[in-house]
Amino acid sequence: MNTILPAPSSAVGAEVPSASPPRPGQAGFAQGRICQGPPIATIDIGSNSVRLVVYEGLTRSPTAIFNEKVLCGLGRGIATTRRLDPAAVTKAYAALVRFRALCDTMGVKDLYVLATAAARDAEDGAAFIARAREICRADIEVLSGKREARLSAYGVISGFHMADGVVGDMGGGSLELIDVHGHRAGSGMTTPLGGLALQDASEQSVRKAARIAQERLEKAEPLKFLKDRTFYAVGGTWRSLAKLHMMQMGYPLHIMHGYSVPAREMLDFCKLIIRVDNTTLIGNETVSAGRLPLLAYGAAVLSEVIKAGKPRDVVISAQGVREGLLYSLLDEETRRLDPLITAARELNILRSRSPQHGEELLRWGDRFMSSTGIDETADERRQRHAACLVADIGWRAHPDYRGEQSLNIIANAAFVGVDHRGRTYMAVANFFRHVGLNDDQLSPRIREIATTRILDRARILGGLLRVGYILSASMPGVLPRAPLHVSHGKLLLDVPRDLEGLAGDRLTTRMRALARLIGREPYVRIVDPSQAAAE
Repeated sequence: MNTILPAPSSAVGAEVPSASPPRPGQAGFAQGRICQGPPIATIDIGSNSVRLVVYEGLTRSPTAIFNEKVLCGLGRGIATTRRLDPAAVTKAYAALVRFRALCDTMGVKDLYVLATAAARDAEDGAAFIARAREICRADIEVLSGKREARLSAYGVISGFHMADGVVGDMGGGSLELIDVHGHRAGSGMTTPLGGLALQDASEQSVRKAARIAQERLEKAEPLKFLKDRTFYAVGGTWRSLAKLHMMQMGYPLHIMHGYSVPAREMLDFCKLIIRVDNTTLIGNETVSAGRLPLLAYGAAVLSEVIKAGKPRDVVISAQGVREGLLYSLLDEETRRLDPLITAARELNILRSRSPQHGEELLRWGDRFMSSTGIDETADERRQRHAACLVADIGWRAHPDYRGEQSLNIIANAAFVGVDHRGRTYMAVANFFRHVGLNDDQLSPRIREIATTRILDRARILGGLLRVGYILSASMPGVLPRAPLHVSHGKLLLDVPRDLEGLAGDRLTTRMRALARLIGREPYVRIVDPSQAAAE
């Protein structure tokens, strides 16, 4: 029998012996995972934090299966000493040892390690990176400012549908700014306006920090093109700032990605954070203790960005350099995929009774919508498609709670490429699909996000889903043969004669409810296959 002896203390970062995790197709492989190869991981050695994220695989909409952060503060004092803080270095090494062991345990095949401003700016950065490389047993890319800006832009492009504005990624050591439009990123810039760097340069004076930020941002090239567009805020400090705003406003959906605040309102909030003792505004768990000291500096920089660039709104992006790196690894065809539809398809595969039925439901709904003449934006169409794909994910729940559970899963899912109102539309439509078209049971909190248009569209889609599921019992092969469409002022459902037994009172009742929503008379027609094909 072989005995595994403890590694000597000098073998920091040595591989942890462990059994290989089961692979797709093997006994013990998690059925709640998409089979897309071994996990892929990133380690981001930032100026304030060191973070490991392990993803299920390299896809257009990657799902994190493990995420851990250690606030080390590597960049503290660099602006004056030009060297990494020794205590922070020790803490970072310890974090990297654990992260490498976690990667070994989880069967990670490809590990990408990035280092940002602290490592590139410090005089002893090269020595730190050399030791970190030994621990990680992987190459480490020390990002230039422009490269960091581009990867941040890719993260936003990956996480938003047709992003349009300027990305600002505020870390501990620097701020990167870069223009984005659709799938294109402009030429980025970097400036030493990270939270730790600014705290040091301003001698811990927030007002002085604001003046420094103003001087450095008033001529920033990307901000010249920001007026009346969106500013995408990336980075832990700005996420913490937005989280505090969310708590102060009593906002009902606690999802940071896509959280949008009008620029004028965010400017007023930043001024409040700069002026007031933060402890009077923050609950015990709202912002981590490690982020709290930098909150006012983040507010100072963001307020100067708003004043210099005059954006329409500030939108929080939970995706940045790490996700941008993964996006850069994809081929061009995969990059062009819709991340929302990709994620919805994966959830459909994992949780639906028949994933193929979800795909058929999507196309079945297309014919219905085009025949009604109801106007539908491109965004609403893709959100409807995603809602159809996830319409059966709640089937394992108790019937009394399927609507509520489906709403909660969809509203809080790790989706990107959709804003909060789009999430609400998808979630409420599936709530109606289970509980009926009366909104008496709908949470008053979700109503705070839902507009009249959202509720109307969600009710129509919910009615459509109710007809589709009672007709097909969630099984494939039925909907393509039984088109639902509006013709000559009537809502028609054509059921082939060999499927006549599927028609019944419950189907008629649901047809009637949907017809009322669109102002038509409902008819269920039993047709011969040749008749259906001709029409």
